Amino acid sequence: MVLAVGVMLGLGLSLGGQVSAERAAPQPQPPLPWRDARLLAEVLERVRQEYVDDVSDQALIEAAIRGMVSDLDPHSAYLGPAEFDEIRISTSGEYSGVGIEVALENGAVKVIAPIEGSPAERAGVLPGDTIVAVDDVPVEGVADLDEVIDRMRGKPGTRVRIAIRRADEPEPRQFDLARANVHLQTVKQWLLEPGYGYLRISQFSDTTTADAQRAITRLKAQSGGRLRGLVLDLRNNPGGLLDAAIGVSDLFLDAGVIVTADGRAPGAKFRMEAQPGDLTDGADMVVLVNKGSASASEIVAGALQDHGRARLVGRQTYGKGSVQTVVPLSGGHAIKLTTSRYFTPSGASIQESGITPDVVVREEDFVAHGAVDSPAVAGKLAEDYELRLALGLLKAPQAPPPIRQSRAR
Repeated sequence: MVLAVGVMLGLGLSLGGQVSAERAAPQPQPPLPWRDARLLAEVLERVRQEYVDDVSDQALIEAAIRGMVSDLDPHSAYLGPAEFDEIRISTSGEYSGVGIEVALENGAVKVIAPIEGSPAERAGVLPGDTIVAVDDVPVEGVADLDEVIDRMRGKPGTRVRIAIRRADEPEPRQFDLARANVHLQTVKQWLLEPGYGYLRISQFSDTTTADAQRAITRLKAQSGGRLRGLVLDLRNNPGGLLDAAIGVSDLFLDAGVIVTADGRAPGAKFRMEAQPGDLTDGADMVVLVNKGSASASEIVAGALQDHGRARLVGRQTYGKGSVQTVVPLSGGHAIKLTTSRYFTPSGASIQESGITPDVVVREEDFVAHGAVDSPAVAGKLAEDYELRLALGLLKAPQAPPPIRQSRAR
């Protein structure tokens, strides 16, 4: 076991040096104190010899790594091969499955929308449907949505049976679907009224910036070449790729800082600025946010708010002001490591505090207007109270939003 610990520590150091060298020259670090290494080996050996159940050396070492990384902060983590694959799926924008965007509401798995061109859309799955079983295994009352999603994913060509309950129908419908490669649509758009567009970004992946650019171009074409106003919906957007957040921000800004970051490694310090050219030609903007808007979403919202480019409407954002780097390891494993803390253009850190909207929507406001606070109604003007509020702000004459001054930090 002492040898195993030595191999584990040596492998980690060599891989760490290699990855760091690709970004910037690593800073010299003192060697790991031998007493600490011996303590770790002693604990592992005690568990190995005396724990009530037999545990493999591999499982013990993996548990030690998980504990070491996860104890750093809530966002750093050790990723096994399946978890690493999930990260790559979410950032690449492609996966193999049936193509259903879902949300968990009071234990029910609700279909937000089938993805265009997916097996689910071709079979007739509709927004508002409720998934009640996957391969005859009930999913009603589940607490983990990821578990349901994992059951629906699989290799292209393999089949999955999904039972769906539809409103006003007494019996669930059965769908026998063949899985296929699906392009995850992170961007949706449509006109709310002539001249007023709606752009929703559900997360930030490799394709998000280009997809958002095409969506805005379509909205402008539908409005006769120019938009009068745009609602950018970032509610329940958990984040994603930093580069995508910077790219989306740059679509709406002519100049100025988008985000700065600070970290120990030279590659973790950066300052990103907007390039000339506002794709909307200065159209008035409102950004919708809530407590589910995190990380990359907060970078976009903070940049547009600080530059006075858009008003924020909704609720306090999540408050994740750190950047994680996914570092591949051997055997399909990886670590997700916090490497930077980022700051909005005004120099503010939103870590654990979030961003306060210019127009705050309270829970009682939904009740007062007979509205439902649910991801399932997002973008439906008749049911989405915050969206109606945003559109009203765009159409009402008013002074431009304030520009937040930069400050020292």
